[in-house]
Amino acid sequence: MIHAVVISPVLAVRAGVRALLYPAPQHGDPPIEVIAEAASLEEVDPLPEETDLLVLADDSFSTAALRQLLLPLEGQVALLVLAGDREVIRKVPGLPLRTWGVLALDSTEEELYAAVQALDQGMVVASPVFMEALLEQADLAEASIVQAGETMSGLREPLVEPLTELETQVLQYVALGLANKQIAVQLGISEHTVKFHISSIYAKLGATSRTEAVRLGVQKGLILL
Repeated sequence: MIHAVVISPVLAVRAGVRALLYPAPQHGDPPIEVIAEAASLEEVDPLPEETDLLVLADDSFSTAALRQLLLPLEGQVALLVLAGDREVIRKVPGLPLRTWGVLALDSTEEELYAAVQALDQGMVVASPVFMEALLEQADLAEASIVQAGETMSGLREPLVEPLTELETQVLQYVALGLANKQIAVQLGISEHTVKFHISSIYAKLGATSRTEAVRLGVQKGLILL
């Protein structure tokens, strides 16, 4: 059973999300139960201890308020944001979550249900339009570094040594904005091991930062969008 909490300032949206979460479970899929609803983060503070999934249909949510709400259950809750503004995804990485997803507010029943089941399995879910916004942020951050005085060669040398399968997975999660602790949970390894792999990725790609590693990974076709 997946215990979900639904938050939206619009009553009709809460009702619609609740209805979309209740299709007949597929073979092996855990059923979903909405255990609480609220119009704002403050109304549901504290979250019920049994919360597995927080569904947030509100583009204007406060990152600070959401972080405060999640801290007591750090690492337990998966977050699914339903949004109309593609920039919302930039507010999600770094929150104390088990995993997260961002979908369009007008997602179909099938898309929403599939996303919830994927989150329950520890996966990260994001519609392409939202992922593009996250990668654009990485591009802008790298551009700012370059403008501040760092130089970059116009042509990249090919990889001296290819990334291992695990390093490729780590790089994919870095591109999704996950912190080292979250990557460790996703892959079932220690945070120290994640740091080791990231250092190896930097060396193989010739990168000096996470944003540069993501950009190079995209350029070399190592990251799936």
